[in-house]
Amino acid sequence: MTWSPSTAAAGDATSTTNDPSASSSARDATASLQIAGRVTSENQHVKMGAFHTLDLEANRDVRIEKEEGGWDSIALGRVEESCVPGRGAEVAAIVCGEGSATFCLLSQHMTVVLQRLEVPIPRKLATNSSAHEKGLTRFYSSLYASFLRHIPYSTPTLRAIVIASPGWVRDGVFDYIMAEASRTSNKPLLAARNKFVKVHITSPHVHSLVEVLKSPEIVAQLKETKFAREGIMLDKFHKMLASDEMRAWYGPDHVMLAGDRGAIGTLLISDDLFRSSDPTLRKKYVALVEEVQQKGGEVLIFSSMHESGQQLNQLTGIAAILTFPLDVEVVEAEEREAKEEEERKKKLENGEDDPVED
Repeated sequence: MTWSPSTAAAGDATSTTNDPSASSSARDATASLQIAGRVTSENQHVKMGAFHTLDLEANRDVRIEKEEGGWDSIALGRVEESCVPGRGAEVAAIVCGEGSATFCLLSQHMTVVLQRLEVPIPRKLATNSSAHEKGLTRFYSSLYASFLRHIPYSTPTLRAIVIASPGWVRDGVFDYIMAEASRTSNKPLLAARNKFVKVHITSPHVHSLVEVLKSPEIVAQLKETKFAREGIMLDKFHKMLASDEMRAWYGPDHVMLAGDRGAIGTLLISDDLFRSSDPTLRKKYVALVEEVQQKGGEVLIFSSMHESGQQLNQLTGIAAILTFPLDVEVVEAEEREAKEEEERKKKLENGEDDPVED
């Protein structure tokens, strides 16, 4: 069946296609999302114009369609971030034991286990240690291959690569990775050396990642994570508003004007604005974000569920730190003059004469 939200604005209708059996009915309790709306395409199960409710459940396919051009870059980015495992991860972790390693990516919303590696290592005997050394080499070699395959070490958004273990395994793993990077002239990996953090944990299991994230080493490494960055830049904006107000603009109209002049160095925008019921307004904000990014500016999208996002919402939900000072009054006067000039040109084109004073 086809569904479109009854509250959708004209020209921005969304439709979802789902199996009729997915409509509201008694089922076992499960995570689900209920949507209701008016039927726009009649079929054997529902009549045209009737109101209907669907249950969207986990692990059940649903198709969501919008008219051509309806999916903007912000919406697509969110879908991709939610669907691609580890997308947007700021921390990679290798939880090690002797002969075992678990590779993980930690993003804002989840921990993704990429691979569990087990390599048997014979015990080290006083009479014969060669078997132990060979097993250890096999373990390190397999671990390094898995590391290259799973850990996006050269990605700028990845802030830290944690090697965590109970004993001293982490030291051996780190030394082997760096030695292989040098031997194979892996320059991106060598450049990422400062991202590595060795952390002690009590057991070589994934649940020990809780210990990892609380460790002082990681806290220090993650000062520039997404949310920390948002807080830092919002604080910078407030200080600039007091000391250098010509470079600190806020409010939709003023920020749009700054964007038109290519003056935005950092755009601070609340995700609330992308949920506006007015599709024209949403498209304006999306266009502004894309324009700032194309001109090399930084865009920080604040979540209204976090403290920094709520603070930004008190400033209309949008603000900008400019790369050079602009006087709001001067810019507004220039805009008025430009509009008046445009109106005069239109009148001349239409054969209308401007009134002449005696």
